[in-house]
Amino acid sequence: MEGTMTGGSLGLRSGSYGSLQQQQLHNGVAASPILSPPLSVRKPKMLISGSREKERILQRICKIVGRRKVGMLLLLIACAAVFCSLFSIVRDEVASTGGETHLDFSSHVQDFVNPDAILFSNKRPLLIPQEKNNSNTILHKNQHFSPSDNEIWPPIPVHPPIAAFTEHPCANFSFSPPPADRKRTGPRPCPVCYVSVEQAVALMPSLPSASHVLKNLDFATEDTLVANESNGGSMFGGHPSLQQRDKSFDIKESMTVHCGFVKGKKPGQGTGFDIDDADLVEMALCQGVVVASAIFGNYDIIQQPKNISEYAKKNACFYMFVDEETEVSIKNSSLLDGTNRIGLWRLVVVHNLPYADARRNGKVPKLLLHRLFPNVRYSIWVDGKLELVVDPYQILERFLWRKKVTFAISRHYRRFDVFEEAEANKAAGKYDNASIDYQIEFYKKEGLTHYSPAKLPITSDVPEGCVIIREHIPVTNLFTCLWFNEVDRFTSRDQISFSTVRDKIMSRVNWTADMFMDCERRNFVVQAYHRDLLEQRLASSSNKPPPPLAIRESPRKLIPGTPVNGQGTPPSKKVPMRRGKDRKSGSRRHRPKSSTGRDSNSL
Repeated sequence: MEGTMTGGSLGLRSGSYGSLQQQQLHNGVAASPILSPPLSVRKPKMLISGSREKERILQRICKIVGRRKVGMLLLLIACAAVFCSLFSIVRDEVASTGGETHLDFSSHVQDFVNPDAILFSNKRPLLIPQEKNNSNTILHKNQHFSPSDNEIWPPIPVHPPIAAFTEHPCANFSFSPPPADRKRTGPRPCPVCYVSVEQAVALMPSLPSASHVLKNLDFATEDTLVANESNGGSMFGGHPSLQQRDKSFDIKESMTVHCGFVKGKKPGQGTGFDIDDADLVEMALCQGVVVASAIFGNYDIIQQPKNISEYAKKNACFYMFVDEETEVSIKNSSLLDGTNRIGLWRLVVVHNLPYADARRNGKVPKLLLHRLFPNVRYSIWVDGKLELVVDPYQILERFLWRKKVTFAISRHYRRFDVFEEAEANKAAGKYDNASIDYQIEFYKKEGLTHYSPAKLPITSDVPEGCVIIREHIPVTNLFTCLWFNEVDRFTSRDQISFSTVRDKIMSRVNWTADMFMDCERRNFVVQAYHRDLLEQRLASSSNKPPPPLAIRESPRKLIPGTPVNGQGTPPSKKVPMRRGKDRKSGSRRHRPKSSTGRDSNSL
């Protein structure tokens, strides 16, 4: 019969915390519906008489106690009933959410929806389990870890599913150009939306990104390497021939390519660009995120990162590579402590540099960080002249994880075409003109063309290479290896060779280098002057002549007949001269003062 409520219908209730069917199955009883006839409800007469007795009792109480006291009594009873109901509701909610709190996900999701409520703690983040779980650690190829190392290294955090986040905090952020500034008309930073550090850590991928086609990448080594300048390049790069160069762009599942450090046991040991064993051990322990920079030839002044979270200070690595000349300068300035650190930077002194050019030596750590830090997942390279002012986890989330890309670099703020970049380098004397022309002609024969909108979605062929953000996977490692080989073979101007290597790899695999706007880069790094320019500016400011003192004119001599305090004879026809500036020449000249008290030029 329709509309009747049966016992079976009550058993079909479902919920996230159990149901009647599940309880019956657990007890061994089948959850089949039980049909029972509807019961006819009849009110017994005793209930009516009982209600009358209660009314009489209430009337007697009201007679005995005043009306005010009765009102207070009823109010107390109502409050007690409300309190009991609220207590039971809270108890049920706590019991129902007990299965979620062991990973601390519920509080973090609430913080993600309401970022203003986040209070960052100096202790380990909420999303990282208190117990170490070695199964969460991503092991790269040819890694060997000892138990003591696993105790030092932080585990990769366990994250809640992205679906749990209702909306990304920056989903409604709209890009706006840099604000107008009359005093600063050149390139400027623009607003960038970052999530909090805790949210960025929560959004870190738990697994490496896919490396299309290329799965295993090895690097060429040769113990008995003989110099062969006819092939170009250097001993450090291995003098790869043009045939080997062409073969390195033929991407396969397993490859072996030249990638610096060709001669020696391993990178940093007898290869050129040699590093002390103690530093190599520390670098091998670095896992997760590394921020790296370099200063060679005492060319820059060390810039300390700012606005770095306690989590990044404990879990990310900050390495600064210097040569012996720069080390001497640092020691003379008394900045180096006993642990070989300057602020956040750990200093690594490089010996036996492979190149005479300090800028070319800087390309080794810039492009080959995956060889120096084999256990790192993500790296951020910043040139020595730059000051990092945003937390590295926020940068990685903004430019890699949010976009789901593995390599990010800013494009040049003005130039998009390689040919224009080459001419600008020649005009600025960045490299000798003949070498730049040779490199451009070589690329033209391989098909290099001017940039045009036909290359979209590629937005530029010229990067601003002072910052590189990337994930260390085989295809990005291959890209930076081949990019370094071009810098080793041709000029050290990596902006010229960038697009050639990128386009060759893009033509063979589904991968690209994401290029963000230069104003976004200027949001998280601040550019300082090179040391020589800074010293020149300081010297010029110190040699400046002191500003001229304010000269007060002595009181003018009174001409006979000039009134004093309203008394005396009328003024003479002679007019006193007043000093002033010639508007055209800027030199001082004498201008006569009219009888009206104004300059004659103003009349």
